[in-house]
Amino acid sequence: MATLNDIKLKIGAVKKTRQITKAMNMVAAAKLRGAQTRMENFEPYAAKFAEVLGNLASRIEPDIHPLLVKKEKVSRVELLHFTGDKGLCGSFNANLINRAEKWMNEEKDNGVDIGLTAVGKRGRDYFKRRGFDIIGSHINAYGSVDISFVNQISSGMIDRYLTDEVDGVYMIYSRFIGMGKQVPTLVKLIPVEPPVAEDEEASGADAEYLCEPDPEGLMIELLPKHINVQIYNAFLQNETSEHAARMAAMDNASRNCDDLVESLTLAYNKARQAAVTAELMDIVGGAAALKG
Repeated sequence: MATLNDIKLKIGAVKKTRQITKAMNMVAAAKLRGAQTRMENFEPYAAKFAEVLGNLASRIEPDIHPLLVKKEKVSRVELLHFTGDKGLCGSFNANLINRAEKWMNEEKDNGVDIGLTAVGKRGRDYFKRRGFDIIGSHINAYGSVDISFVNQISSGMIDRYLTDEVDGVYMIYSRFIGMGKQVPTLVKLIPVEPPVAEDEEASGADAEYLCEPDPEGLMIELLPKHINVQIYNAFLQNETSEHAARMAAMDNASRNCDDLVESLTLAYNKARQAAVTAELMDIVGGAAALKG
């Protein structure tokens, strides 16, 4: 049975842990506000870009550019995989890794080789230890990502696709639904599949766009930028999701610390009461012996 001093030390250790988790919760909340603001500011641009691209795709032939043409035989594909650089965010990284492993196993069963470009230290280290083919990695990039950095990533993928090094490019990131829900999402980047809105009237698919010099030239110009928009959006979504997951994990950890302190305090009081009772019994027994 634990002594009173042991229980007291455990209570002190748990209280210190609670201070750390509360501090990390506040840090994650502050970072979340900034990341969520950037994500929400980018959404109108991404939505309008997808609308214009979908409108152009409905007016031109699909074989005007190699990025639009599917290859007849797919033997090797590249996966752009997002995770966090740090842990202590619950099952956030594990969910992304599990989603990627499940998809890669399905592709390998179909005879397709996988090359991996990892964004985030957790995913890179995990797949590197297991011998996956790592094409490239980007560590500590969140918070400082700009469109030029994204263009470097996308240009390498486009070059590998055009030179037949890969036959397709996919992306897995965590889509931010809300504070309590972040969903690992698989997106096909190359060949480009222009978005098709379910509600054409709401999306502006029937709008009259005047294109100069012509729709084909504009579509060719916008294709690489469409890939950039998707990757940049994935960075913003994944960063926001990570901070939300860490905030929730630290909040749960703080509540668990409170419960643990309460149970340890109860155990301490019981042990102390038992010790007092034993001492009283010794005194009463001694007094009875002297009287007898």
